[in-house]
Amino acid sequence: MTSQKISFPRQHARTMRFTLGAPRAFTVSPDGERVIFLRSGSGTDRTGRLWVLDLPAGGTPKERVVADPETLLGGSAERLSAQERARRERSREGSSGIVGYAVDAAAELAAFALSGKVYVAELRAGTARALPVPGPVIDPRPSPDGRRIAYVSKGALRVVGAEGDGDRALAEPEGANISYGLAEFIAAEEMQRSRGFWWSPESDRLLVARVDDSPVQRWWIADPAHPERRPAEVAYPAAGTPNAEVRLFVVGLDGTRTEVLWDRARHPYLAQVHWSSAGAPLLLVQARDQQSQLFLAVDTKTGTTRTVHVDEDPVWLEIFPGVPAWAPDGRLVRIADEGGARVLAVGDRLLTGAQLQLQAVLDIGESDVLISASAGEEAAEPEIGESHVYRVNELGVERVSEGAGMHSAVRAGDVTVLVSHSLERPGARADVLRDGKRIATVASHAEEPVLSARVHLTEGGARRIPCAVLLPEGYKESDGPLPVLMDPYGGPHGRRVLAAHNPHLTSQWFADQGFAVVVADGRGAPGRSPGWEKAVKNNLVLTVDDQIEALHALAGRFPLDLGKVAIRGWSFGGYLAALAVLRRPDVFHAAVVGAPVTDQRLYDTHYTERYLGDPAKQPEVYAHNSVLTDEGLSEAADQVRPMMIIHGLADDNVVVAHSLRLSSALLSAGRPHEVLPLSGVTHMTPQEQVAENLLLLQVDFLKRSLELQG
Repeated sequence: MTSQKISFPRQHARTMRFTLGAPRAFTVSPDGERVIFLRSGSGTDRTGRLWVLDLPAGGTPKERVVADPETLLGGSAERLSAQERARRERSREGSSGIVGYAVDAAAELAAFALSGKVYVAELRAGTARALPVPGPVIDPRPSPDGRRIAYVSKGALRVVGAEGDGDRALAEPEGANISYGLAEFIAAEEMQRSRGFWWSPESDRLLVARVDDSPVQRWWIADPAHPERRPAEVAYPAAGTPNAEVRLFVVGLDGTRTEVLWDRARHPYLAQVHWSSAGAPLLLVQARDQQSQLFLAVDTKTGTTRTVHVDEDPVWLEIFPGVPAWAPDGRLVRIADEGGARVLAVGDRLLTGAQLQLQAVLDIGESDVLISASAGEEAAEPEIGESHVYRVNELGVERVSEGAGMHSAVRAGDVTVLVSHSLERPGARADVLRDGKRIATVASHAEEPVLSARVHLTEGGARRIPCAVLLPEGYKESDGPLPVLMDPYGGPHGRRVLAAHNPHLTSQWFADQGFAVVVADGRGAPGRSPGWEKAVKNNLVLTVDDQIEALHALAGRFPLDLGKVAIRGWSFGGYLAALAVLRRPDVFHAAVVGAPVTDQRLYDTHYTERYLGDPAKQPEVYAHNSVLTDEGLSEAADQVRPMMIIHGLADDNVVVAHSLRLSSALLSAGRPHEVLPLSGVTHMTPQEQVAENLLLLQVDFLKRSLELQG
């Protein structure tokens, strides 16, 4: 027998972009004796298991599995509720088994949901068991003292003893559209807040979000391939329409509740919640236009709040992971845009400057703050595509990560898990450091890709646009210029030019089909400066200009045939690809348009209004920034270019109406195009066979459209 080498498209899909088998979701115990993490059994195994890496003093670190879904379920198939599926879609979670967990303050006890049930795991003993509670269960979390588990079931917040005793509801929904303890759609999709309840440090109370989505308009997501099925009802807050009503309560273990009071009319968005022993509960609430936000401390007895800090910005204010929070000495830790730089503020002091562009606060220690940051506008070197981990205090800034790449970390006490990606090797390396010295490396079972990305990181144009260029394997200068494929995301919240190997694998595969592939992070993309990101206010269209500037600048240094330029993208990248061929067909000759936002009025409130304002007040801004309007194609040039439109019919983030309306507008304008509807596919990567063939069909379309031989 002979074994056939697996194709890259099939491998890419089967391994879920080479994420399966890689360790993730690290937690370090405060005593420094354990690192808890999730990992599946192999590079093609989708079932996540809960693991512990023991770090005995003076001994050899050793891994052990604590909870295995196959054992816990006795071989039965996993069953997910509709709410749990929606939660995973918001977090772009495509694997199965144990996909998340929470621990008590000592990291002795873990809780997780599996097949709609609550499970707890004793991390020292390595035992796991189900608790007899009503399901389906969502987001179980132990109290800090480890004695109880709070969880959500059927919209109610419930609590049960860690031994399975005393299960009861603390807050039950008053109606079908009300839930307690869950993040609403807009928080989970856009605010990076995936949870809706928080334990007190003393384990005697909780802060609980109450969500009433009855004001939100209803959309219906149907599956045309299965007409016998009912359409799914989705509460979708499109730009300019009502959001869910979110309130917050202090709830005692006896069910008593006190509402937390703030001016919800002026600041309706509950963006972040922090509750630690260093101070009163801390809230970050935002105005709907996101130009003002309040940092509020909560009096848990009365529910009143006092303003700790106010931020205002004439453009918009960002939300960052890890902040706001209290330092152990009671000072407020936040990330702020000051003087054209994104800086770390502790109390009244700014501890970083324009040399760094802050991305997140990773940990707040007794004597320092651990952060992730990229190079700022005043950095000595541009460090294209890099992110690093730094320790910061009043004495200065110290880089923790080494080597060019993308680095992040999790820390507790003197133990840090440093996760590092680089261009030189596939996947990530997770090193465990004690006092800065490596004592272990967490094993990865991720597959080795069948191809290697050969990435040239550079800058293009007068704006120094970060770019990645990939050429076919074995390309020689004598081969002459190559047809070009622009492969961007190209917009807010989506950095694609990265000093890491795996994110460029698909681009390399396209390059190996005979293209010079260019990835460009223009204005709006994160990682450079506040001004760079906020330049797209009221003008997302300028992202097309930046793709053109990068393309033309690179043509002088790389073998780019400007007479054969295509563009492909997904989500914002799909929107960008559609705009490119419709408005600049003089530059772009074909486009693959994946899951695009074509009418900005049909996308959600928090995202769209941040960039384009209120559609009722600025209809002309929405029209200019949309691919189409009620009248048809918006500002399209006369020249017609080939377009392939791809969309999942089950997408509840960018609904398929965007693509269907685009197709109708193109048909009305007499413009030929191709449409690939993907039955049962959401906004995430589709099934293995579909994903493989989707890449092959794109290459075929591009070669036909650019009239390439072979």
